[in-house]
This record gives sequence, structure tokens and C-alpha cells, in this order.
Amino acid sequence: MSRTTLPGADRTAARRVAVASALGTTVEYYDFTLYATTAALVFDHVFFPSVNDAVGTLAAFSTFFVGYLARPLGGVVFGHFGDRLGRKTVLVTTLLLMGLGTFCIGLLPSYDTTGIAAPILLVLIRLIQGLGMGGEYGGGVLMALEYAPRERQGLYTSLVHIGTPAGVLLPVGLVSVLSATMSETSFDAWGWRIPFLASIVLVGLGLYLRFTLSESPEFRKLRADREVRKIPLRGLADGHLGSVGCSIIAKIAESGLFNVYYVVALAYATDELGVGKQPVLIAILIACALECLALPLFGALSDRVGRRLVYVGGALFQALLIVPFFLLVQTRDPVLITLAMTLGLAIGHGAMYGAQGALFANLYPVALRYTGLSVSQQVGATLGGGLSPLLGTALITAFDGSPTGVCLYAVGVVLLSGVCTLALRRGDHRPLRWRPGGAPTAAE
Repeated sequence: MSRTTLPGADRTAARRVAVASALGTTVEYYDFTLYATTAALVFDHVFFPSVNDAVGTLAAFSTFFVGYLARPLGGVVFGHFGDRLGRKTVLVTTLLLMGLGTFCIGLLPSYDTTGIAAPILLVLIRLIQGLGMGGEYGGGVLMALEYAPRERQGLYTSLVHIGTPAGVLLPVGLVSVLSATMSETSFDAWGWRIPFLASIVLVGLGLYLRFTLSESPEFRKLRADREVRKIPLRGLADGHLGSVGCSIIAKIAESGLFNVYYVVALAYATDELGVGKQPVLIAILIACALECLALPLFGALSDRVGRRLVYVGGALFQALLIVPFFLLVQTRDPVLITLAMTLGLAIGHGAMYGAQGALFANLYPVALRYTGLSVSQQVGATLGGGLSPLLGTALITAFDGSPTGVCLYAVGVVLLSGVCTLALRRGDHRPLRWRPGGAPTAAE
């Protein structure tokens, strides 16, 4: 079967794989986003009540970063087994680690109940979740990519990425409803636990869908041809270090600015500007809903004009946006805050994330792909998304409540990531040209 055409049955299978992978990504980001939201809103006094508000928020974001620290190790471990045993087996394991970890956080006692044991248990669960997340992303993207025709890989992998804004939409939606319908005392005491416990529903659905999938066709062929590498990481180190290094840096801006728009801006608006939780959470909800629609558009565009072009375009847009973004937030106007979030998440981040899956995955041959993609993604996400809440909060404090330092950080990482993206020629493709009245073909 040609990799550029898919018969009807195979198109249906490819769509099912994309949906199942998107649900896994939803669980993945539901876990991390829910933690980020509650860390910004309540964890400073649930698990770290003996310090002042600013230090408590930093402590809560530090445990958020712990989950990111475990992601590169999870990427190496699960990437190895994904390239050795197959994508499907690993995806079931990682989903269980992340989903059950989230459920357990909902059962954790507070600091007032058990003292120092509460934050210690929180850190341990975050480490386990980070390991699972480190292996989840790569497998989900590769299942979609390896079922898709090459000229539609941008579109199919962008469908998997819908799980990221959806994974923000669901927990933020739950937190918004709960915070609006409960007293602040009740929400801080026990209401925040409900979204954590509810995650078990997503985990069950995700496991059901994943057990119904077949292994990816490219890995089945690799195994049939006896080309599976014994130690994929060694193969990665032998000839692909340049791709790994550049993709890690290219990832930093995408991951880091996502958490600037969401986590840092949420804490800044509520703590520094005195904006109520509700209008900011609603703004994030609307922006994430629109990003769900924008991602496949940017993915399809990357198939047409080239993945690097779309990725760098999204990065440069964010460099220009970051100052107006905070100016809009500073108005305290819910409509303008929503506009800021939409421009940042749906347009800026959406462009980069829509093109990213196919761009990064195609840097590596099939035998090394799970390991290569997982390492570059998870190290980049740790340096970007993991550090940006800590850096953003610290910079706002250092600049006496001003977001100036955050803006400088954002412009710096965007420019650096853009330059490294231009070096990723191997992951791009020949864009399509259109015959009048005919099907698309690869440009000569």
C-alpha cells in the first residue's frame, strides 16, 4: 500500500488512531493542567501553609516542575521500550501511570492533617506522573503519524495535539464551575479534589480505546524485517545528536510560552492585578476551545507550505504579541483578557504546536523514532514549560509586580527556538502544489 494514498478502511483506522491518541494526550494534559491550575489557586495553603503567599506559590510551582524533571527520564525509558516492543504496549502503561497519579492526588491529606508527609507524597506522585508523561506523548504522535499518508502527517498529528487544549479545557471548566458554585472556603477545603477524582473516567475510556487499536504499520514492518534496534539510544547518539539538540531548543518556546499564557498569566492576573478567578478561567476556556479548532488548520497548512515555515511563523507572532498580551491583561477587562488568551493560545501556540508533531517525528528513522521524539520533546518541555512558571513568577517578583522580565524571557526563547527550527531540514517535507481541478502532488 502506498504511503501517499489510503483506501477507505485505512483512512478510518487512521482516524480512529488519531482520536485514541488525542484522548491519551487529553488525559496527559488534564493531569498536568489540573495540577497547574490548583497550584496557582489553592495548593499554596493546602500543602504549604506555613509560608507567605508569594513563597507558597513558588513552592507549589516547584512541585509542578518536579513532574517535568521526571519527563526526560520517562522519555528515555519508555522511548526505549516503544522502539523495542512497540508503541501500543507502552501507551497503555503510561496512561495508567498518569491517570492513577492524578486520582491519588485527589485523595491526598492536607498539610494541616499530616504535616510534612503531605507535600512529600505530592512530590512522589508528581515524579511518577512525570515518568508516564515522558513516554505518553511520543507514542501517541507516532501512532497517528505512522498510520497517516506522508502528505497528511501534519494534519493527523495535529489532531493528536488537540488533546493539549482539550486537556486544559476540561479541568479548567470543572474548576470554573466548582469555584462559581461553591464558597471559597469549601472549594479550598475539598472542592478542588473533585476534578482529580473525576479523571478516572477519562483513564477508563482511554484504556478501552487503546486496547482496541492495532500496532502501527511501520513498526510491524520494522519488526517483520528484524530491524528493531537493541539499544535505540545508542543509535540516536551515533548520528542524530544535532537533530536532538536543535529540536530541544525549538521546543522550549512552544512549551514555555504555553505556560506563560496560561499558568503565569493566571497567577499574575489574580495575585498582582486582583482580577477574580472566574473571568480569567473563562478566558482560558474560550481560548482553548478555539485552539482545538485552530490546530488541525495549522497542521493542514504545514502540509501545504512546509512545517518549519508554520512553526517559525507562530514563534515570531508570539515575539510580537507578548507585550500587547500583558497590556490587554492589565486592563482587567474580561473581553480583552479573552482576546489576549485567544491570540496567545489559539494563534501563536496553535501554529507552532500544529506543525510540531510531524516536524519533530520525521527527524528520526522508524527504529529510533520513539526514543528520539520522546527525548527531544521531554527535555525541551522541561526547559520550557517546566521552568517558565517558576521563572515567570520569580521575574514578576523581581520586577516589583511588572511583567517586563517575563516579556524579555519570552522574546529571548522565541528567537532562539526560531533559529534552531530553521536547522531542522530533515523533519520538513516538500510542500504540496495543487493541479487545477486535480489532486495535490509533491512540489518539484
